[in-house]
Amino acid sequence: MIDLLTSPEAWAAFAALATMEIVLGIDNLIFISIVVNKLPAHQQPNARRIGIGLALVMRLVLLSMIAWLVALTTPVFDLGITGPLGAHGEPTFETAFSWRDLILIAGGIFLVWKATTEIQQKVQPQPAETVFSTKATAGLAAVIVQIILLDTVFSVDSILTAVGMTNHLPIMIAAVIIAVGVMFWASGPVTRFVHDNPTIVMLALAFLLMIGMVLIADGFGRHIPKGYIYAAMAFSAFVESLNMLARKRAARVA
Repeated sequence: MIDLLTSPEAWAAFAALATMEIVLGIDNLIFISIVVNKLPAHQQPNARRIGIGLALVMRLVLLSMIAWLVALTTPVFDLGITGPLGAHGEPTFETAFSWRDLILIAGGIFLVWKATTEIQQKVQPQPAETVFSTKATAGLAAVIVQIILLDTVFSVDSILTAVGMTNHLPIMIAAVIIAVGVMFWASGPVTRFVHDNPTIVMLALAFLLMIGMVLIADGFGRHIPKGYIYAAMAFSAFVESLNMLARKRAARVA
């Protein structure tokens, strides 16, 4: 431990990993903010605390099972299908699937379904009931179930990223705790901001839809660099902030 505390390389790895974990936590935080906003006001703080607490517990549990987690990348079955080849002769998609691939595909499908359902509820005046409906009358338990499902997906992706960046377990644990702490600190302001700006909800749902498709593509072996995703999200958020500023100025003039 002393060697790690006095090692510049260890501190550099910690800074890089903590930053990466915070960036990866944005997806999780957006989802939590959207589902929590559909709860009655007095239940929202508890839902946020429970959701983020579960994210921390799940990540720490997975860190304690690193050997098992790394084995998730080992193929468990192969469909044996020869797909079309890309421009450089590589397969356009994988036919050998690991447990990680299956988790990402299932999580991506759930996220696409959830985002699509929420968008439909925003568009239609009286949406149909669903099992995981998160309208204002939704129960705390239904929201927690949704958070747990997505926490599982994001936790696996987060910990596999940590394993790929460093071999030191204390650095991984410290970076995960810092990242979840930032999520906990930012959850209240993000939730209030989403609640006070309804147009942001549709943009956030579009983000979730995009993230779901990215997870599905990743599960099929088509990795999309995270930098492209977050650059697109940042640009969209910048454009929406300009729209919000224009609306506020127009309202002030009126």
